[in-house]
Amino acid sequence: MRLGRKGWNNVIIFSMLIMIFFLNGWHKHLFNHSVEPSIQPVLPKQSFILTLKYVDQKIERIGTSWRITDLNNVESGHWQPSTKQLEELINLWQRAELKSINESVVFNPKAPLYVATFELAGESVPWVYLLYKDETHYYLLEKSSQRVLALDVAKAKELFPSFDFSQSESN
Repeated sequence: MRLGRKGWNNVIIFSMLIMIFFLNGWHKHLFNHSVEPSIQPVLPKQSFILTLKYVDQKIERIGTSWRITDLNNVESGHWQPSTKQLEELINLWQRAELKSINESVVFNPKAPLYVATFELAGESVPWVYLLYKDETHYYLLEKSSQRVLALDVAKAKELFPSFDFSQSESN
């Protein structure tokens, strides 16, 4: 049985389609090494923080020191740090390195526990970090890149000192 020109064209087309499907599936298996989660800095290296804003408080650079402003105009029950504690908090954020999570973490994206927003020198868009919790772990979601970082309770309490963790631990 001999194939005509039209028949050979169909054979070539179908063989190319089959080859594309095989190669498309193979690259996922060949290059999908189970990569260990890497430790990544939370903020970019050499970043210069101008403002750190939580839901209820704003910490801003005034010259070489820091000032905190209560956004709810309610003084009772809020974290009232000294200038030295504010500087330590900013340094903690700048040095923070957390484990990057590769797999998708299931949490309710509409209900973060707390939010931290940074204005960095030279950046036109603020860096927004959302704090989430599943049954056992805390996660930090970088809003712009959707990067998910894992953190333990102690680190979460250091980075979010004004948040009441007793509410989230009872859930």
